[in-house]
Amino acid sequence: MHRKVVLVSVAALAALIPAGGARAAVEGSAEARPKPPAQQAAADTAAERRQVVTYWTESRMEAAQPLDAPAPKQGAAGLSADEPAKGTPWTAPPTRARGGVETQAARSSGAPWTRGGAVTRTTGRVFFTTQGRNSSCSGTAVTSANKSVVLTAGHCVKLNGAFHTNWVFVPGYAGGNRPFGTWAATRLLTTPQWNAREDINFDVAAAVVAPLNGRSLTDVVGGQGVAFNQPRGRQMHAFGYPAAAPYDGSRLIYCSGRTFDDVLMSDDLGLTCNMTGGSSGGPWMLNFNESTGLGTQNSVNSFKYNFAPNWMFGPYFGNEAQAVYQSAQSANAL
Repeated sequence: MHRKVVLVSVAALAALIPAGGARAAVEGSAEARPKPPAQQAAADTAAERRQVVTYWTESRMEAAQPLDAPAPKQGAAGLSADEPAKGTPWTAPPTRARGGVETQAARSSGAPWTRGGAVTRTTGRVFFTTQGRNSSCSGTAVTSANKSVVLTAGHCVKLNGAFHTNWVFVPGYAGGNRPFGTWAATRLLTTPQWNAREDINFDVAAAVVAPLNGRSLTDVVGGQGVAFNQPRGRQMHAFGYPAAAPYDGSRLIYCSGRTFDDVLMSDDLGLTCNMTGGSSGGPWMLNFNESTGLGTQNSVNSFKYNFAPNWMFGPYFGNEAQAVYQSAQSANAL
């Protein structure tokens, strides 16, 4: 999640960007109809799922290293080569809305979440093996037709040309405890732009997880809402399991505040947040209700510039992210 970006001054980078920021430089360049997501079968037999779940012992989970993603790649104007296509706003509500009065906590740049609620069940750690090492990210159970979709970052399912293996989701992870079990992925999906060139504007992915003990994921933990093609500059809550110092991956951490646009090298949204590696793929939520712990996911933790460690960036959920979600929710979980 932490970016290994060449350290140059913000002023020098800004000079390369036309007035109006990164989005203005490529406005209207994306096609409205996205290409189909890239997909990879994971543990798609019962025997494989048993093997994957058995592989993830407590000691392996504790030893898993937070995954770093590649730096944003430059396009013609010093920007990412493409931007998410814009479409009609679309929202699916949370699975277990309970009503109540919406409240907002004081702004946070990174603090343990202690208020409980559905977010402590729907958010979890993601574990996988990549290039011979065990690594971790974060993810979220979301409302879906098959009740089996986890949203995360693209680099949390595929990196350096290869999909990860031994992929599992552990909702509600807390200091080594797995109160809702370990859920093995049967299918991994990401945007074609991430699949082809690891374009940071499209660092979005989904996993479809198999039922556990005869029950589907959101039947057990519930699901956050999800929304695409929403206005920018909104108030958001971000969650994740940062595992790089000063964090250790044992607790759910959150940030909250108003998002801003990245005007340097991506079309992403920014948020003041000091979460570190391991939080990649954790949800950014609109309209988060702190009395219920339910909200509407609208981005994921993706990357940081090394000269701005207190800013987190996440991809805009446009048509391509929606295509990943729609394909995932229509997939067979077995």
